Amino acid sequence: MLQIIKNMSHALFWLPLLTLFIWLAWAGWNEYQKLEAYKLWAVQFERAKYDIYAVLGQKARELTWGVPTRKGPISLETVTMDDVQSVQLWVNEKPVDLESVTANGKAILVLERRDRSEPVRIPFTEPQLAAKWGQYLQQELNVQH
Repeated sequence: MLQIIKNMSHALFWLPLLTLFIWLAWAGWNEYQKLEAYKLWAVQFERAKYDIYAVLGQKARELTWGVPTRKGPISLETVTMDDVQSVQLWVNEKPVDLESVTANGKAILVLERRDRSEPVRIPFTEPQLAAKWGQYLQQELNVQH
């Protein structure tokens, strides 16, 4: 009887670890599937980015963004640079300068539209990458004028 209790206690100890490993394997496989779907989607663009929050692609003066999934991006939206008035970067819900991003946290690239409709908000996990995209898009706006 003591041996059975000992074996059960070992099983109870290892069960949470086994569950954790299974969950980690599934999460890794899920993210890999999203990345592969993104790669197929991104070939149509001149520039593209992927992260866990959003995918973004640029072709000529059009920007397309959406949410990554295993079957490909969903909730896709498109805006032309001709419709964009300004580019801003927000990190942790505060505006920051595109040229000197040092903050860490959740970044959102905000594109204000000329027609004053709802601004485009593209999330990024890395503020520095968002700043590079913002600088590039700002240059695109300057070329336009």
